[in-house]
Formats: sequence, C-alpha cells, structure tokens
Amino acid sequence: MEVDKGIIFNIQHFSIHDGPGIRTTVFLKGCPLRCPWCSNPESQRAQPEKMLDATTKLPIIMGEERTVEEIIEEVMKDVDFYEESGGGLTLSGGEIFAQYEFARAILKRAKEKGLHTAIETTAFAEHEKFVDLIQFVDFIYTDLKHYNTIRHRKVTGVKNEMIIKNIHYAFAQGKTIVLRIPVIPDFNDSLEDAEHFANLFNELNINQVQLLPFHQFGENKYSLLNRKYEMADVQALHPEDLYDYQKVFLNHKINCFF
Repeated sequence: MEVDKGIIFNIQHFSIHDGPGIRTTVFLKGCPLRCPWCSNPESQRAQPEKMLDATTKLPIIMGEERTVEEIIEEVMKDVDFYEESGGGLTLSGGEIFAQYEFARAILKRAKEKGLHTAIETTAFAEHEKFVDLIQFVDFIYTDLKHYNTIRHRKVTGVKNEMIIKNIHYAFAQGKTIVLRIPVIPDFNDSLEDAEHFANLFNELNINQVQLLPFHQFGENKYSLLNRKYEMADVQALHPEDLYDYQKVFLNHKINCFF
C-alpha cells in the first residue's frame, strides 16, 4: 500500500557525496538501529522532536510531515543540474525502510519523472520489501557493521541476518552498490575482525568494500538533543590507521578502498 505522506527532517540540495553527480538528498525520520556512533541522532526517532538550533541554541522541531508530491516538486527544482552531472535524488535517513511505503512512493514517482535514484540504507528490512523497493533504485549505499549477529545485536539493537541476505541479493542482482564497513574501535576494528568480514564476503561473492574510519562528526548533535554521546572518549580513526586492516581484504582478492 502506497502512502502519500511521511516524516522527513531535511532536504539537502547540491549534495555531491550521496551518489553520482549533483544530487538532492531527502532525509527520512526513523531508524530501528541504535548505533552509538550515529552521526545523525536526530534521525532515529520516528516522530518530530525538539532539538536546539546549533547556532541560536533556541528550540526547534526536528521533523515535519511532507507529501510525496511536495518532495518531488522540491527535488525537480534542480533537474538541470542532475542532467548536466548525472545526478538525481537520494533517499537517506534514518533508515528509509522504517517508512517503507512512503520511500517506495517517492522513488517510484522519481522514476516516473526520469530521475536517477539512490538510497542510503542499513539494509535492515524484510527481504520482500527490500526486493520490491530496489526495483526503483539505480544506486545503493549500504553497510555491514558486524559479521557476528550476537555482537551486532548487542551494540546496534538488531540482528544482522536480514541485512546480510539483502546485501547478498543486491550484489547477486548486479545492482550498482557501494558496501561499507564503519570501522569502530573495540567493536570491529581488529585484524581478526577484518579476516571474518573478508571470509564472509568471499562466501557471498562480494568483491568490493569501502572502509569508513570512525569519526566524531555528530557529537555536538547529542547535546542539542539532550542525549548522552557514548563515544565521547573514543579517538577517531584515519585511513592511515587502517592500512593493515585494508590489506586483509586485498589479500582475499577484495577491492578495499576508503
């Protein structure tokens, strides 16, 4: 069932890091995961919520209801830039599958408009919904946070079986997909962890992965939301810290990049 309305918390024009070309990125609210390093904590809760403005420190409401047509109208304002650069619409979050019907309706309408579509997703979704939605998607960003489902659930709040199944499906279907590992200290950053990831990817015939070194970019948002940031004392990682980690994948014939 398609829905006409949903909750978003931002529309970002002229994005250049959310897929090919110049894009407009629409951020949907709500995510079933609770990753303690999340750089968009304002995206986690499904409903609008109070947050302090980063500049004025005055309360604002983060999240608003918008219709599919309102979003498409906003996205189409920059259609000339998409055509020149090979860009288009990106749906991000939060987790877009938390508003599956709404996300599907936006992507379907975007394809009717001839737009290139991309999504950023945790891939935590019922497999049937994942299969159905990505028929309207040209480019996928996704990530796998841990190869062990018990460890994955302990830290993020959800198991990883559906995630792995959906990622495997997307690769098997020949989708244009960038699979990423957020490398987090004391969670998945050991060379043994890299070996386990690489073995899993070999089993799934996945031959490329991007490493995302842990960073503190979202730290300030937690205080603006009056929430505790659990990663405050954890040092950021940089690509040079992960060269040995990267080599593990390369030794397994997996194209591993930053």
